[in-house]
Amino acid sequence: MNNPHRNKLFGGDVDWFTVLLWLLLCIIGWFNIQAAVFDPNYPSLFSMNTNYGKQSIYIFSAMLIAVTMLVVDAKFYSSIAPVLYAITILLLVTVLIVGRNVGGNQAWIPIGSFRLQPAEFAKLATCLLLARYLSANSNRNPNLKTLFFGAAIVLLPVLLVLLQPDTGSALAFFALVFVFYREGYISGPWLLFGGLCIMLFVLTLAFSHWAVILTLAAICGLGIYYFRKKRKIITNLVVLFAICAAYVFCVEFVYDNVLQSHQRNRIDVILGKIDDPRGQGYNLNQSKIAIGSGQFWGKGYLQGTQTKYNFVPEQSTDFIFCTIGEEWGFVGSMVVIGIYLTLLLRIVNIAERQRTAFARIYAYGVACILFFHFAINIGMTIGIVPIIGIPLPFLSYGGSSLWSFTILLFIMLKFDSNRKGIV
Repeated sequence: MNNPHRNKLFGGDVDWFTVLLWLLLCIIGWFNIQAAVFDPNYPSLFSMNTNYGKQSIYIFSAMLIAVTMLVVDAKFYSSIAPVLYAITILLLVTVLIVGRNVGGNQAWIPIGSFRLQPAEFAKLATCLLLARYLSANSNRNPNLKTLFFGAAIVLLPVLLVLLQPDTGSALAFFALVFVFYREGYISGPWLLFGGLCIMLFVLTLAFSHWAVILTLAAICGLGIYYFRKKRKIITNLVVLFAICAAYVFCVEFVYDNVLQSHQRNRIDVILGKIDDPRGQGYNLNQSKIAIGSGQFWGKGYLQGTQTKYNFVPEQSTDFIFCTIGEEWGFVGSMVVIGIYLTLLLRIVNIAERQRTAFARIYAYGVACILFFHFAINIGMTIGIVPIIGIPLPFLSYGGSSLWSFTILLFIMLKFDSNRKGIV
């Protein structure tokens, strides 16, 4: 029999398994941050002279934030969504004026010794407002008007983040396309068309754009020959070829005139068009060496030579997975990946059991954002995607990312804890 007084503080039944996965990732990140920047003069995990000491403060404060998110009434998050979105938009504008430039990106607002990154919190605010807007229209059939305004909610922060320019954080917002798909605003064929655009983007950069266009023409020509008695299909094939050809030229233009030189070089390194292990390819090369040197079992905690001698830049932030690969080896890497996949599957399960559209849409937004960061961060450390500089959720050093991801996750857990009370 259920105890009516159980979890009275949180107003419902909290999914403690998900909380355990979150805490486990935070602790793993904490120890690996120490391994990445270990200073023998300050061996304690709590030394405030080191990043791992500061991370202990971030983790402790994240725990307080998590409890706060669970205590606050779930209805508050729906009502505050427009205000929170407006505040983050204002912060994104502010960072363009007074922000500190780090690594070529003007993405941080200095507050004493702490640096606030508004883009991280913008993902949270966007998920909340998008969930509120789409859920308000959930009783109607999906239509272009709702899709348009929903897309505008996502694209406004994207444009502001691109002005910093922080391409990695901007791309994370596009993962929310799967929310539109889940809610029926984008059909399967359109999602496949998006996949085709990504494939054409990569092929255009890997080969000559004329080679791609001629290949498309050959494929469409075969289709026209095969369906030569069906005018409607032939017309569709011709239109599709025209769209794809125009897109290929747009990719060429964006690559030459929009992307910055270091971004083009990173893409060229990934595609194998240039070999520059001491220049643009240095980070990736050292990252792969560090992960590969761990072999099956790893070198042991604080025993990583690539890590100890600082061969991999940004190893406590964007390249934290290198430390895991080197010191914990293949086994440790698979354990961490397994924890992430378990968390993501758990979030999807939580999303599907929600009783309201608002909670379901928000939970899918959480899954999309976390999956993008997880897949892209690990992908860039092993060389299968370009290096775009985004943190690994709950593992990378930094207060902004840890707090924003924690808030993102625990608001969802609050919705789940009292599924009958959310509006």
